[in-house]
Amino acid sequence: MTETSAPSQRTAYSVWLVALAIYVLAVFHRSSLAVAGLAATERFDITAAQLATFTMLQLLVYAGMQIPVGLLVDRFGPRSVLLTGAVLLSLAQTGFALAESYPVALAARFFVGLGDAMTFICVLRILSIWFAPRRIPLLTQLTGTMGQLGAIGATVPMTWALGSFGWTRAYLVTASLGMVLALLGLVLLRDAPGRRHVRGHALSPAAVRESLAASWSHPGTRLGFWVHFTSQCSATTLALLWGYPFLVRGEGRTSTEAGLLLSLIVLSMAFVGPVLGWLVARHPWHRSSMVLVIVGAIVTVWTAVLAWPGEAPLGLLVVLVLVTGVGGPASVIGFDLGRTSNPAARLASATGIINVAGFVASLGLVVAIGLVLDWRAPGTSTDYGPADFRWAMSVQYLVWGLGLTQIVRYRVKARRVIDREALEAGVPV
Repeated sequence: MTETSAPSQRTAYSVWLVALAIYVLAVFHRSSLAVAGLAATERFDITAAQLATFTMLQLLVYAGMQIPVGLLVDRFGPRSVLLTGAVLLSLAQTGFALAESYPVALAARFFVGLGDAMTFICVLRILSIWFAPRRIPLLTQLTGTMGQLGAIGATVPMTWALGSFGWTRAYLVTASLGMVLALLGLVLLRDAPGRRHVRGHALSPAAVRESLAASWSHPGTRLGFWVHFTSQCSATTLALLWGYPFLVRGEGRTSTEAGLLLSLIVLSMAFVGPVLGWLVARHPWHRSSMVLVIVGAIVTVWTAVLAWPGEAPLGLLVVLVLVTGVGGPASVIGFDLGRTSNPAARLASATGIINVAGFVASLGLVVAIGLVLDWRAPGTSTDYGPADFRWAMSVQYLVWGLGLTQIVRYRVKARRVIDREALEAGVPV
């Protein structure tokens, strides 16, 4: 796409901002249960394990729907899928607001995960259509960074709303925001300049197999997959479940210290994301090298913490969460690798393949860490000690080892393909 003129730039940014707002709201809905855990246990009379099932179910649905959603975007365009996701999120949150039993609430969170899965891929597809290639890496990072506003909005504002309005009214208010944004998107969103809708080929089983096979067969897609797999998992695992127990039980920190340390992950992502997007735009041939350096730094800091005799000093733990947080923006580089390795017709399906990777790695780590802790200290969580967490957190080395090996392997293959087939077209890897 050539550099756009001023009027089309204004339209492009309008389209992106509306799509971004829907994505931010999706992250808000995804995270809104974090501060409502105690209220949920009382409302539905459930255990802590049942409460954790809400989050695990959402992430499983999100990960499982990435490839199907990517195919839908390639077929029906990002506008239709994004608006469907916004409406689905609103209906699901409405059901969650009105639910009075655990099965109904669980079903509602299932559809929250489904609606959430329909947002990020659509925003990336919109960026690839509406903006010049040199702008896309920075705007992709900004999209991921701004999405964290949804997670922040699901903390203090949601806590206030629950305390002021109660469960039902608080969740109904947040559900209504989705309908407002859906109406705004109905007016302003366009699949492409001058076109409200863009439609792809029909989704026959043969066409689906062909699209996925073509996307996966390109080593650039596989490189993006393993970049996402390797970079994101440590930060997500800490933020999702094990960060707080590790810091409190494994490193002897207070609840306040643990909370502040974990909040630094978001700050790290917010600061590093735009910088990394700028670097990727300036040095596209060194994208995988950037990831190798970042993952190497994450492994190094984790090694220092786990090898430290006794409890690691606070300063080292600050470095740990800051460096680990950089893995979030680093994983977004995987989408840029997929973008430059696939034609527009199958870009969303390739993005879906890549987006599965980090969540599969994170969920695998969450489960594996729990299994190691149970092996080391059978019984309740009060039995977990520093040595147990050192064993459990060392499971990450298996993921890093596999991921780094595959990154090195596929970056060699990807560059070979580019040198042979696409270098004259100016497609960087």
